[in-house]
Amino acid sequence: MTDDIPGVLAALESERRTGLLRVGDDGAFRVENGAVVHAESRHAPGLDDLSGSDPSGSDLPALLAMFDAAYFLLGSTAGPVFTEGPPHGADQRISVATLVRERDRRRARLDAAWPDDRVDVEPVVPVRRVRRQRVILTGVQTEILINADGRRTPAELARHLGRTAFACLLAVRGLAAASLIHTVPRPASGPPPPRPAIPAEWAPPDHELLDRLRTALVELGPC
Repeated sequence: MTDDIPGVLAALESERRTGLLRVGDDGAFRVENGAVVHAESRHAPGLDDLSGSDPSGSDLPALLAMFDAAYFLLGSTAGPVFTEGPPHGADQRISVATLVRERDRRRARLDAAWPDDRVDVEPVVPVRRVRRQRVILTGVQTEILINADGRRTPAELARHLGRTAFACLLAVRGLAAASLIHTVPRPASGPPPPRPAIPAEWAPPDHELLDRLRTALVELGPC
C-alpha cells in the first residue's frame, strides 16, 4: 500500500474496505465498502461549526465540511493507519477521484489568488497602513480583517466565523495579494511541478456532485 493519502484511499477503494483511516493527529477518513463517507480534520471547521447549516435535511453542509477536511488530509505528510470497523449506513459516498479533483481545483484557485501557501497556516496580521486610496473587499475578507487578532490562523478564523476553511483561505490569499496583511518574503523558485493525473484504474469523479458543491460555495461567498 502506498504511503500517500490518495494512494492509500485508492487501495481501500479497490479492495472495498470498511473502517477508519487515521492520518496521524491531523484527522481521519471513514470508509465504507471503499467509498469515503466522512472526513474530519483538526485544520477545518466541522459541520457543527458552520453557520447557516441547513436544518431541512440537505446534505450540502455535511458535504462542505467533508471536502474542507479532505483538502487538508489529502496533503498531509502524517502516516496513515487503517483500522477495520463496522459500517455506519452513511447516505453520501464519495470516490477518491472526486476528492482529488476538488482538491486540485481548490489549489488552483488559491494559487491564482496568491502563490505562496505559507499564508494558509500563519496567523493573520492586518497591516497598520493601507497604501492605496481605494480598497474593495468581499464580505469574507471584511470579516477576517475585523476578527484577526494576530494569533488566529485562517483555519481558526474560519471556525470562529462559521465559514468554510476554503472560503477563508481564498479570502486570505486575496488579502495577501492586495498587501492588506503581513506576509513573509517569498523565496525564489521555479514553476510548481505538474500535478499527476488521476490514475485510470480509479473510480471516475462524480461531476454532478462537484457541480453541486461549487454552486453551494458560490452561494456562501465568492469562491
